[in-house]
Amino acid sequence: MSLKDAALAVRENAHAPYSNFKVGAAIRSGSGAIYTGCNVENVAYPEGTCAEAGAIAAMVAAGDTELTEVYVVASSTQPVPPCGGCRQKLAEFGKGEVVVTMATADGLETRTTIADLLPGAFGAAHMTDT
Repeated sequence: MSLKDAALAVRENAHAPYSNFKVGAAIRSGSGAIYTGCNVENVAYPEGTCAEAGAIAAMVAAGDTELTEVYVVASSTQPVPPCGGCRQKLAEFGKGEVVVTMATADGLETRTTIADLLPGAFGAAHMTDT
């Protein structure tokens, strides 16, 4: 299954009763495995989970810790980029050159990289005392 097909399929499982804005994400790990996630809304909005975060959590739960490709799809007129928090999460597990494809459910795609989504990313190197 392609990342696109996986993201489209999991998007259908999104729990979005408040916004009706379903998002699906699929990531390929360094091992080649594909992990998926969908947005899960909560009536207390800040407590919801983004699709990208769900896919990353599934990857980590399975024992993988590096992502090598990302595909995010939403029901919108233009491809929607990951939110700021998800950009940081992607940067935690993927190198700057990792391709992130953002797509609409109708098939319009835009490609970028993690580094372009989050220039000047905060990383582990910032935590060292040199």
